[in-house]
Amino acid sequence: MASRKRISGLNAKFSVKIKLLPRHRHSSYFKKNCTDLGRRGSKVSLLDRKKILELIDECRSVGASRELACREIGVSSRTLQRWMRSPDQEDRRQGPLSRPLNSLTETEKSNIIRISTAKEFQDKSPHQIVPILADRGEYIASESSFYRVLKANSLLSHRAKSRPRSVAKPKPYRATAPRQLFSWDITYLKSDVKGKYFFLYMFLDVFSRKIVGWAVHDRESPDHSSALLKSICQLENIAINQLSVHSDNGGPMKGATMLATMQKLGVVPSFSRPSVKDDNPFSEALFKTLKYTPAYPSQPFSSEKAASRWVETFASWYNEEHLHSAISFTTPSSRHCGDDSNILLHRKKVYDNARENKPERWSGNTRNWEKKGEV
Repeated sequence: MASRKRISGLNAKFSVKIKLLPRHRHSSYFKKNCTDLGRRGSKVSLLDRKKILELIDECRSVGASRELACREIGVSSRTLQRWMRSPDQEDRRQGPLSRPLNSLTETEKSNIIRISTAKEFQDKSPHQIVPILADRGEYIASESSFYRVLKANSLLSHRAKSRPRSVAKPKPYRATAPRQLFSWDITYLKSDVKGKYFFLYMFLDVFSRKIVGWAVHDRESPDHSSALLKSICQLENIAINQLSVHSDNGGPMKGATMLATMQKLGVVPSFSRPSVKDDNPFSEALFKTLKYTPAYPSQPFSSEKAASRWVETFASWYNEEHLHSAISFTTPSSRHCGDDSNILLHRKKVYDNARENKPERWSGNTRNWEKKGEV
């Protein structure tokens, strides 16, 4: 009994050594359970077999049992016995005899890496790269192929400064055309004076995601938001009872001045869930894009005028160049004026031509470039 307890204690003691020793000396062979041998039945090269046998011998030399060593390294005792009987015999499985017709060539894979790492696309995901190429009449590979190749080459990572977004569904308001539903909110912009902020008022068309109006002020006031809404309604030719404006439940949004202005303009107010002040996902997503874009200044704004100049540049880029995921990766301006239909039709033709040139690449339909009629 004492001998059995001593052996059990030795196995427990050397289990720690087994885990640490191979990690230090042969870290490339360890992923899960101290090894990286792949799934059961995976092919193991002769070189890897010899390394594993060396690890087993090393573990046994410090007093561990063969079964414990096998369990820690990730091979079965039967497999180990087979390898020890024929230490110089290669795995005789030949693998696939032919390459799948729809697989990417090495040249195409290199092209994907070259494009994805180019300066033009270094801060864009395949979600954005693929539509841009389609707009130019170019088809390299599908979006999923881009992701697969980048992952295989350890190039797949979140490319923006922000954390990967978690999508939150808003209260179901529907828009089937521009100028039916706006969303608005206020955000802070840091100034170079500690404790002082500028306030950015911004209105967004939910259907097209276009920034239809904005203003920067040095204080928060319902007068500013009311004046901005009036000017937007004039610029967009909003008729009475045509527009609903969605916002969260913050004080400036539900203030008497703003509500009176809406009533006068024939605008229907819409609010998020009661008692939730930051439940306006459309504007929240816009402000996240604004503050995490690579062009966002690293230093606080020196003046209200400086902040306005930068927001003007951002709004122009956002409306005219930014490919928005919620509207089939078209620009908000093209969606707002109806040009997105032609853009999406052109992309569909590019994909149809690519499928005709290499039909074996697709086992089903090509990517859906249909216009989203309702949001």
